[in-house]
Formats: sequence, C-alpha cells, structure tokens
Amino acid sequence: MPASSRIHADHLPGLYQRAAERFESLPAFATRQKNGLWNPVSFRELYERGRLIGQGLIALGVQAQESVGVFSDNRVEWALADVGIQSCAAVNTPRGVDLTDEELVHIVTHSGMKRAFVETPRMARRVLDLQDRLPHLTQLIQLDATKPALEGVKSMEELESLGLRRLEKGSDELEARISAIQPEDLFTLIYTSGTTGTPKGVMLTHANIMSQVEHVPIQLSCTDRVLSILPIWHILERMLEVYTISHGTCTYYTSARFLGDDLKQVEPTFMGSAPRLWESLRHRILKTVQRKHPVRRGLFHLALFLATHYREAVFVLRGQDLRVNRIPPVWLGICKLRAALQWAVLLPWYGFFNAAVLETVRQSAGGSLKATISGGGALPPEIDRFFNAIGIQVLEGYGLTETSPVVAVRTPERLVRGTVGPMIPNTDLRIVELESGRILFPNADLPHAGRGLKGEVQIRGPQVMKGYRKDEEATASVLDKDGWFRTGDLGMMTFNETLKLLGRSKATIVLRNGENVEPEPIEMRLKLSPLIAECVVVGQDAKHIGALILPDLEACREAGLTASSLPELIQRPDLRDRILSEIHDAMNAPADFKRYEVVQDIRFLEQPLEVGTELTNLFKLKRHVIQDRYAGFIHEMKGEG
Repeated sequence: MPASSRIHADHLPGLYQRAAERFESLPAFATRQKNGLWNPVSFRELYERGRLIGQGLIALGVQAQESVGVFSDNRVEWALADVGIQSCAAVNTPRGVDLTDEELVHIVTHSGMKRAFVETPRMARRVLDLQDRLPHLTQLIQLDATKPALEGVKSMEELESLGLRRLEKGSDELEARISAIQPEDLFTLIYTSGTTGTPKGVMLTHANIMSQVEHVPIQLSCTDRVLSILPIWHILERMLEVYTISHGTCTYYTSARFLGDDLKQVEPTFMGSAPRLWESLRHRILKTVQRKHPVRRGLFHLALFLATHYREAVFVLRGQDLRVNRIPPVWLGICKLRAALQWAVLLPWYGFFNAAVLETVRQSAGGSLKATISGGGALPPEIDRFFNAIGIQVLEGYGLTETSPVVAVRTPERLVRGTVGPMIPNTDLRIVELESGRILFPNADLPHAGRGLKGEVQIRGPQVMKGYRKDEEATASVLDKDGWFRTGDLGMMTFNETLKLLGRSKATIVLRNGENVEPEPIEMRLKLSPLIAECVVVGQDAKHIGALILPDLEACREAGLTASSLPELIQRPDLRDRILSEIHDAMNAPADFKRYEVVQDIRFLEQPLEVGTELTNLFKLKRHVIQDRYAGFIHEMKGEG
C-alpha cells in the first residue's frame, strides 16, 4: 500500500478522528454473533461513541494522564473504551480476566487506579470482593451489555448517556484535553505478564505507538480482513489494531473455540499470531492427512517434499537462505547454480502439486491468508519450514512490551527463515558481549563488523518505552542514558543483514561444570515429537540437564501406549523408555546440540501447564513458578531428592 494512503497523526485521538473522516461507514471491527453472522462497528461509530465515553469519564472525575483500568478479554467494547480513555487524555491500563487476585491488587494499587472497566458481572464481583484491599478504586463500568450490571457498577450505556448530557451542556473540555496531548504523554501502562516475577508497569507514550504505525512494514488497505485472536491487552495485538484503524482495515474478533470456522468464514488476508497457534494448526493438518486414504496421504507428503525443496531453491536464489557465516563468492556462485538447477527441475512438478494438493491445505487457513506476523515467542524451525513450504508466509517478528513492541520483522522480500528479519526503519541495533560490555556489532575493528557474533540484543529507537512506573532502579538496569534498551535476549546479526535470536540470557541454565545451556532451542526440538505435548528443560547448578515432560495422551494411544487417562499413561513402565528414545532421536539426528545440551533425565507432569499460573497469556513459560512448583522433581533429577 502506498505510504501516502496511511493516516498520519501525532497521537491516538487524532488518528481515530482522521480514520472516521476518511473511512466513515466502513467496518472497523466485527463481532461474531451466535448465528454465525458478524455485527460490525463502523469507523464513524467507533469515534463518536468513543468521544461520548471520554466525556462520561470526565464527568466521573477522570483527570488527564490518570490511570483507567480495562480488565477484559477481546471484544469490541474494549476498543470503544480505549477510544474513550484516549479521548480524555487518560492512560489505558489493561489486563485480561485470567489474572490472579494478587496481580489484580498489585496493578490497581501500583498504578493509582480509581476507575476501571470490567468485562462482565463476574469480573466486577471479583473486584468488589477485593474492595477492602482496593480502597481507592471507586467506580467500575461494565463492558458487556448483554447482562445487567451489579449494583453500583455503571453500564456502558449509562456512561455514554452521562457523556451525552455533558456534551449537550456545551462542555469543550474534551477538545482542550486532546489539544494538550504531547508526544511524550502516556497512552498506556501495561503490566508485564510476569515470566520472571512481579509484573512491572511499562510506560508507553503516544510517540511510541505512533512510531509503530509509521514504520512497521505491513501492507494493508480497506479491502483486507484481519482476524484477531491474540489477547487485546498484549501490546502486539494492541499495535496491530491501531495499525488496522490507520489503514481502514476491519478487524474480526475470534477465539480458539471458533478459530477453525472463522478462518473459513472470514477468509482473513492477515492476522497476528503466536507460535502456539501454528504448532496446533500443523498438528491438526498432519492428523487430518494421517486419516486419509494411503494414496492421498502419499500425494500430500510428495507435494510437501517438492514444495520444501522448491522453496529452498528460491530462498538461495533470492539470497534469503540463512547465512550466519561469510560465504566465499566462489562457493556462493556454486550454491546459486545448484539452486537454479533444482528450481528448474522442480518447477513443473511443484506447480502441479501446489495447485492440486497444497491449495486444499491452504483452504484450512481460509484460502486468502497472504501473511501472518508471529510474535510472542520463537517460531520452531519445523513449523517455519512447513508453512512457508505450503504457501502461507509466516513473517516472524521480534519485540517486547518495552519496545511497543516491534523492532524487527520479516517481510516477503526479506523472509530469511531462522531469523526475525531486518530492523524496522528508525531502529538501531547493537550486539553486546554480556561479560565485558564490549560492542560486537556494529564494530569496524572486528571481522565483518561483528556479524555472526553472539551477544545481548540492545535496541534504540522511537518505540522504546519511557520506563517502568515507580521503579527507577529497574528502569536504569535496562535503559541507559543514551537510550539503549537491554532486551535480555541473545542474538546475532547475520550476513543477510537480519537478526537471529539465540535464546534468553535470563533463561540461561548454568551447569555445575560452568557450561551455559539455552533451554528454548532444546524445548522447541523436543516438542516436534508427537508424543510430547509440553516440556520444560531444567538443570541449574546440576551435572546435566533434565526435562519435565507432559505426554500427549492421544498421540501415545495412537503409538500403541494405550491408557484411559494421563495418570494411567504415566504409570506405564514402557513410557519412559519410549519418550527417552524420542528425545534421543530428536537431539542426535541433526547433530545440532553439544554433549552437555542433551537431556539426560526426565520426569512426567500429570496435568497440562496452565495459563495464568505456569504460562503467560502468550503461552510463555513462567520459569520461576515452574521451578518452585516442581522443585521436588527437579531435585530428584539433580540427585538431591
């Protein structure tokens, strides 16, 4: 889409206003109804109702830059509330309904929140039951209009009526507040999902989010359809929804329950996603194929084989093959010649099987999906290879809540598998040696300016947060005086000029012999086994690493390990040997792991890891929680049980 067609604004209220003026009655959001139809909200309605909500909040006493809570999962009323909060120059402080009571109390207290939107009467009751610990939270507003609000809780209709009465009296305070918004004013305060402990309040400004709208290289227009499944309070989904508004694109809200149906019904052209979604979709596709007639099953695997090798050739010819080391020009020429021959031989066969076989597979994702951005965690290589082979471009990106979030993302032109793509415009990157603080990249004194060297990823740019609320020490530990943000992630700059991530410095396991082990690549490899549903690599201060394993009950049954329940399966004496064999095959076949990185011992989990306890909303492991909860198992594997 030409850059000139994109809405430019200095702050969010200005963006919403210009979207209403430009796109008027076009749908901005759509909500799934029980009968399978979609209920749209136009750009004009979003803006006008949002302004009424903003007037209503002013009537309730909300001040500029005051924190206003939104405790809700994805729904169109969330977007309306956000427009209202931004319109009165307040600060949206959101979280999903699956947060714990302790997290709720911490967020409300730490943010100084006095008013909050809650999704349902059930959420309102949770907050009211904690009233003795939340004396400063004086007003709740319920988003869900299908259920009557509890006593003392305002409905959205009441809040809009309050705003309308204020507007009829001729109040112009809303316009004055919007005019006074500065780029460095906060638009949101997001409390991190807590993979490492107590959530910290990330302060993001209007300048932060508007820089994302300006620089994230997604091509959308008012003819596109976006399916929303990531948590709306998470900054990636939040940024994508602001981005779609700026381009006149409609966002359709779905859920894990209806995702399969909605992919076919909406036929989205784009969506934000997490790796877990693509792992599940690949598993479902392969499971469906396995049930087909042997001939059709064979045709699929032949088509996948041809597509994989055809794409590999294309990647080499386009310079999109992963290059972590410098390739001599002569050898590069030989590789390109070989790739050209491979491409020429496979092209007619690929063309036929792509249309005859793989097109049916793509229909399971709606048939119109041009691309998706996967964020919130590393995309396993096998998943990456699979979907790009069948013709669904997974544009893996990278960022953090503290960076609003995108700092790098793959594009169709710069799709280098195994990387998160090039840096987006106006974003600086450096790779720093953890122990010494020496800059490895870019460094003119090192060979190839430091490309291919591993260190901590540090970022500087307009998307970097203002800091952590009421925590100068934590802010200073990650953000230096020159604006460089320490991500805590390990990575390198490849010879393709793309960023490759190599693990998390804070997740690094240090063995008793001093060797450092990055658990995430090992976990991704082990989960490729159909018998392993979940795994957590452990081993801090141990002689060797081990893993907590959740077996996949259905896959184990299909493999001949019959059991009526997970506890019964775990009691089977042959399960351990079978899983260890799977681990051995997964880790030794490609020879990607060093001897000390191979899992030596395992323990079985009797229940899945749960979102809100051991997992964040994006299914990231809360390693500190898992370490505490399964300390007995971990000690046994270390020989301390």
